[in-house]
Amino acid sequence: MTEDDPTDEISEIEERIEAFAEAAERCRKFILASKAAIVSGVALLLVAMLGLFGAGQSAALGSIALMLGGIVSLGSNVSTLRQTDAAINAAEARRSDLISRIGLRVVRDAPVKLI
Repeated sequence: MTEDDPTDEISEIEERIEAFAEAAERCRKFILASKAAIVSGVALLLVAMLGLFGAGQSAALGSIALMLGGIVSLGSNVSTLRQTDAAINAAEARRSDLISRIGLRVVRDAPVKLI
């Protein structure tokens, strides 16, 4: 391999892309959990407001805390997911650029001899 052979850098970029993809998947899971927390908080607040199941003021405060926590977590993870997606796109563009610089050659199959 020559000094200007970018295969090592391509391998490193692919590892980074995999790490970014794992981080993006974690963000998606947290986004789903945040949405579930928001919905649960709304449901608990409705139960507390209607006085069902003996829910009182502490349930109402807990539901508000659950909703606010879900909203904060949702916003944070959506922002992180956008940044991670941008990093993935940049890394993929860099990888494509490096691959296009490699002098690839077409390999043809050898003719088959029939016996």
